[in-house]
Amino acid sequence: MFARGSTDLTPQLTHTEIYTPQGLLTVFRTMPAGASPAAAIVACGGAMGGVLGPGHGLYVRLAERWAERDVASYRVGYRIPNDLDRCAHDVACAVEMAVDDGAGRVVVMGHSFGGAVAVRAAVVMTEEVDGVVTFATQSAGCEVAAALAGRPLLLFHGEHDDILPPESSEMVRMIAGYGDLEILPNDGHLLGRSDDAIVERLDDWLPPVFAFDAASGD
Repeated sequence: MFARGSTDLTPQLTHTEIYTPQGLLTVFRTMPAGASPAAAIVACGGAMGGVLGPGHGLYVRLAERWAERDVASYRVGYRIPNDLDRCAHDVACAVEMAVDDGAGRVVVMGHSFGGAVAVRAAVVMTEEVDGVVTFATQSAGCEVAAALAGRPLLLFHGEHDDILPPESSEMVRMIAGYGDLEILPNDGHLLGRSDDAIVERLDDWLPPVFAFDAASGD
Protein backbone atom coordinates (compact mmCIF):
# COMPACT_ATOMS: atom_id res chain seq x y z
CA MET A 1 0.00 0.00 0.00
CA PHE A 2 1.35 3.41 -1.01
CA ALA A 3 -1.19 5.62 0.73
CA ARG A 4 -4.73 5.78 2.05
CA GLY A 5 -7.20 8.64 2.15
CA SER A 6 -10.76 9.00 3.42
CA THR A 7 -13.45 11.64 3.37
CA ASP A 8 -16.84 11.74 5.07
CA LEU A 9 -19.60 12.19 2.49
CA THR A 10 -22.29 12.22 5.20
CA PRO A 11 -22.11 11.67 8.97
CA GLN A 12 -22.47 7.91 8.32
CA LEU A 13 -20.96 7.44 4.84
CA THR A 14 -17.20 7.45 4.25
CA HIS A 15 -15.35 7.14 0.95
CA THR A 16 -11.92 5.50 1.33
CA GLU A 17 -9.25 5.19 -1.36
CA ILE A 18 -6.31 2.83 -0.88
CA TYR A 19 -3.42 3.24 -3.33
CA THR A 20 -1.53 0.02 -4.08
CA PRO A 21 1.07 -1.12 -6.65
CA GLN A 22 -1.77 -2.95 -8.45
CA GLY A 23 -4.20 -0.04 -8.57
CA LEU A 24 -6.73 1.95 -6.57
CA LEU A 25 -9.02 0.13 -4.13
CA THR A 26 -12.19 2.04 -3.26
CA VAL A 27 -14.48 1.31 -0.32
CA PHE A 28 -17.73 3.08 0.55
CA ARG A 29 -18.42 2.49 4.23
CA THR A 30 -21.80 3.11 5.86
CA MET A 31 -21.64 3.07 9.64
CA PRO A 32 -24.47 2.87 12.17
CA ALA A 33 -24.96 5.86 14.39
CA GLY A 34 -23.25 5.65 17.75
CA ALA A 35 -20.83 2.96 18.87
CA SER A 36 -18.94 0.26 16.99
CA PRO A 37 -21.05 -1.96 14.72
CA ALA A 38 -22.28 -5.29 15.99
CA ALA A 39 -21.87 -6.83 12.54
CA ALA A 40 -21.00 -5.95 8.95
CA ILE A 41 -21.94 -6.56 5.33
CA VAL A 42 -19.15 -6.52 2.72
CA ALA A 43 -20.51 -6.31 -0.84
CA CYS A 44 -18.92 -6.45 -4.28
CA GLY A 45 -19.97 -6.12 -7.90
CA GLY A 46 -19.60 -8.09 -11.09
CA ALA A 47 -16.85 -8.47 -13.68
CA MET A 48 -17.08 -4.77 -14.61
CA GLY A 49 -16.92 -3.66 -10.99
CA GLY A 50 -19.37 -1.17 -9.49
CA VAL A 51 -20.54 -0.46 -5.95
CA LEU A 52 -24.33 -0.15 -6.29
CA GLY A 53 -25.15 -3.84 -6.58
CA PRO A 54 -27.88 -5.54 -8.59
CA GLY A 55 -31.47 -4.32 -8.83
CA HIS A 56 -31.95 -0.64 -8.19
CA GLY A 57 -28.94 0.13 -6.02
CA LEU A 58 -29.62 -2.86 -3.78
CA TYR A 59 -26.34 -2.51 -1.86
CA VAL A 60 -27.10 1.12 -1.00
CA ARG A 61 -30.57 0.17 0.18
CA LEU A 62 -29.19 -2.63 2.34
CA ALA A 63 -26.51 -0.35 3.78
CA GLU A 64 -29.05 2.24 4.85
CA ARG A 65 -31.53 -0.35 6.11
CA TRP A 66 -29.06 -2.33 8.18
CA ALA A 67 -27.28 0.70 9.60
CA GLU A 68 -30.47 1.19 11.61
CA ARG A 69 -29.82 -2.25 13.14
CA ASP A 70 -26.22 -1.57 14.18
CA VAL A 71 -24.72 -3.17 11.05
CA ALA A 72 -21.98 -1.47 9.03
CA SER A 73 -21.69 -1.94 5.26
CA TYR A 74 -18.62 -1.85 3.02
CA ARG A 75 -19.12 -1.57 -0.75
CA VAL A 76 -15.95 -2.55 -2.60
CA GLY A 77 -14.70 -0.97 -5.82
CA TYR A 78 -12.14 -3.38 -7.25
CA ARG A 79 -8.60 -2.38 -8.20
CA ILE A 80 -8.72 -4.60 -11.31
CA PRO A 81 -12.23 -5.83 -12.20
CA ASN A 82 -12.49 -9.37 -13.57
CA ASP A 83 -9.24 -10.46 -11.88
CA LEU A 84 -10.62 -13.08 -9.51
CA ASP A 85 -7.67 -13.40 -7.15
CA ARG A 86 -7.07 -9.66 -6.81
CA CYS A 87 -10.79 -8.96 -6.40
CA ALA A 88 -11.02 -11.57 -3.65
CA HIS A 89 -8.07 -9.88 -1.97
CA ASP A 90 -9.89 -6.52 -2.23
CA VAL A 91 -12.93 -7.99 -0.49
CA ALA A 92 -10.67 -9.53 2.15
CA CYS A 93 -9.22 -6.07 2.82
CA ALA A 94 -12.73 -4.71 3.36
CA VAL A 95 -13.49 -7.60 5.72
CA GLU A 96 -10.41 -6.64 7.71
CA MET A 97 -11.65 -3.04 7.80
CA ALA A 98 -14.95 -4.26 9.23
CA VAL A 99 -13.23 -6.32 11.90
CA ASP A 100 -10.96 -3.40 12.77
CA ASP A 101 -14.09 -1.23 13.15
CA GLY A 102 -15.38 -3.66 15.75
CA ALA A 103 -17.81 -5.84 13.79
CA GLY A 104 -18.23 -9.15 15.59
CA ARG A 105 -19.71 -10.97 12.59
CA VAL A 106 -19.34 -10.42 8.84
CA VAL A 107 -21.36 -11.52 5.81
CA VAL A 108 -19.90 -11.13 2.30
CA MET A 109 -22.12 -10.59 -0.75
CA GLY A 110 -21.40 -10.59 -4.47
CA HIS A 111 -23.27 -10.21 -7.76
CA SER A 112 -22.47 -12.30 -10.86
CA PHE A 113 -18.65 -12.60 -11.04
CA GLY A 114 -18.73 -11.12 -7.54
CA GLY A 115 -20.44 -14.24 -6.25
CA ALA A 116 -17.26 -16.17 -6.94
CA VAL A 117 -15.25 -13.35 -5.36
CA ALA A 118 -17.36 -13.54 -2.20
CA VAL A 119 -17.04 -17.33 -2.01
CA ARG A 120 -13.26 -17.25 -2.45
CA ALA A 121 -12.81 -14.49 0.12
CA ALA A 122 -14.91 -16.43 2.62
CA VAL A 123 -12.94 -19.63 2.02
CA VAL A 124 -9.64 -18.00 2.99
CA MET A 125 -11.13 -16.01 5.90
CA THR A 126 -12.57 -18.83 7.93
CA GLU A 127 -12.46 -16.94 11.22
CA GLU A 128 -13.66 -13.54 10.00
CA VAL A 129 -16.50 -14.40 7.57
CA ASP A 130 -19.67 -15.91 9.00
CA GLY A 131 -21.90 -16.16 5.92
CA VAL A 132 -22.08 -15.69 2.14
CA VAL A 133 -24.82 -14.29 -0.10
CA THR A 134 -24.62 -14.46 -3.90
CA PHE A 135 -26.77 -12.80 -6.55
CA ALA A 136 -26.89 -14.45 -10.00
CA THR A 137 -23.47 -15.95 -9.36
CA GLN A 138 -21.24 -17.63 -11.88
CA SER A 139 -20.01 -21.10 -10.98
CA ALA A 140 -16.50 -20.54 -12.38
CA GLY A 141 -14.23 -19.68 -9.50
CA CYS A 142 -16.54 -21.35 -6.97
CA GLU A 143 -14.85 -24.75 -7.20
CA VAL A 144 -13.61 -24.16 -3.65
CA ALA A 145 -17.12 -23.71 -2.21
CA ALA A 146 -16.96 -26.95 -0.22
CA ALA A 147 -14.39 -25.20 1.98
CA LEU A 148 -17.14 -22.89 3.26
CA ALA A 149 -17.55 -25.78 5.66
CA GLY A 150 -21.17 -25.27 6.62
CA ARG A 151 -21.19 -21.51 7.09
CA PRO A 152 -24.56 -20.08 6.00
CA LEU A 153 -24.91 -19.73 2.23
CA LEU A 154 -27.81 -17.99 0.45
CA LEU A 155 -28.03 -17.82 -3.33
CA PHE A 156 -30.44 -15.66 -5.36
CA HIS A 157 -30.94 -16.17 -9.09
CA GLY A 158 -33.35 -14.80 -11.67
CA GLU A 159 -35.56 -17.38 -13.32
CA HIS A 160 -34.91 -15.93 -16.80
CA ASP A 161 -31.24 -14.98 -16.48
CA ASP A 162 -29.91 -15.08 -20.05
CA ILE A 163 -26.30 -14.37 -19.04
CA LEU A 164 -25.80 -16.93 -16.27
CA PRO A 165 -28.62 -19.48 -16.00
CA PRO A 166 -30.03 -20.51 -12.61
CA GLU A 167 -28.11 -23.75 -12.94
CA SER A 168 -24.97 -21.74 -12.14
CA SER A 169 -26.21 -21.11 -8.60
CA GLU A 170 -27.42 -24.68 -8.34
CA MET A 171 -23.93 -25.86 -9.27
CA VAL A 172 -22.39 -23.73 -6.53
CA ARG A 173 -24.84 -25.16 -4.04
CA MET A 174 -23.95 -28.68 -5.16
CA ILE A 175 -20.22 -27.97 -4.78
CA ALA A 176 -20.76 -26.52 -1.30
CA GLY A 177 -22.98 -29.46 -0.38
CA TYR A 178 -25.68 -27.21 1.09
CA GLY A 179 -27.19 -23.72 0.80
CA ASP A 180 -30.53 -21.94 0.34
CA LEU A 181 -31.31 -21.20 -3.32
CA GLU A 182 -33.98 -18.60 -4.08
CA ILE A 183 -35.16 -18.58 -7.70
CA LEU A 184 -36.70 -15.17 -8.41
CA PRO A 185 -39.62 -15.46 -10.87
CA ASN A 186 -39.77 -13.40 -14.05
CA ASP A 187 -36.41 -11.78 -13.42
CA GLY A 188 -33.10 -11.64 -15.25
CA HIS A 189 -29.43 -11.21 -14.50
CA LEU A 190 -29.67 -7.76 -12.93
CA LEU A 191 -32.56 -8.79 -10.66
CA GLY A 192 -34.33 -5.52 -11.39
CA ARG A 193 -37.75 -6.89 -10.45
CA SER A 194 -36.82 -8.45 -7.15
CA ASP A 195 -35.44 -5.73 -4.86
CA ASP A 196 -38.27 -6.03 -2.36
CA ALA A 197 -38.25 -9.84 -2.35
CA ILE A 198 -34.48 -9.91 -1.75
CA VAL A 199 -34.67 -7.34 1.04
CA GLU A 200 -37.46 -9.25 2.76
CA ARG A 201 -35.60 -12.56 2.50
CA LEU A 202 -32.46 -11.00 3.94
CA ASP A 203 -34.52 -9.54 6.79
CA ASP A 204 -35.15 -13.14 7.85
CA TRP A 205 -31.82 -14.67 6.90
CA LEU A 206 -29.28 -12.19 8.24
CA PRO A 207 -30.26 -11.88 11.94
CA PRO A 208 -29.41 -15.48 12.91
CA VAL A 209 -26.15 -15.27 10.95
CA PHE A 210 -25.32 -12.11 12.88
CA ALA A 211 -26.44 -13.88 16.07
CA PHE A 212 -29.07 -11.19 16.66
CA ASP A 213 -31.89 -11.94 19.06
CA ALA A 214 -35.00 -12.63 16.96
CA ALA A 215 -37.28 -10.74 19.31
CA SER A 216 -35.21 -7.61 19.75
CA GLY A 217 -33.50 -7.51 16.35
CA ASP A 218 -30.09 -7.03 17.95
